[in-house]
Amino acid sequence: MTATKTDRRIANINAADFTPFVYPDGMALGDSILQLDTDKPLGEGFHVYRMPAGMRTRKHIHNGHEQFLILEGELIEDDGTVFKPGDLVFYADGTEHNSYTPHGCLLAVHIVSAETPTE
Repeated sequence: MTATKTDRRIANINAADFTPFVYPDGMALGDSILQLDTDKPLGEGFHVYRMPAGMRTRKHIHNGHEQFLILEGELIEDDGTVFKPGDLVFYADGTEHNSYTPHGCLLAVHIVSAETPTE
């Protein structure tokens, strides 16, 4: 089957509008997501995730594996590990952590299902 205009969605991460991310409990931290698959809830499946300078994620548990590639900026994990552009990271199902970015960062992310906040 040849792809048609209705089968394909294209967005440039440098020019597209990102959607603010709001947790199910209504909390918003300033992060945003560019996600083309509208069949999945925002923040699940494959997406590009932007964190503004100074943002810290909520501590959370993964419900399924998460993988991400740092595209821009740096991300510091709660154990002190620093991820930089080009780092490809895998978190197993059940992993609990949170992250901080001093100057902002951009990640390409695949996450199986919604995370559960623990704080």
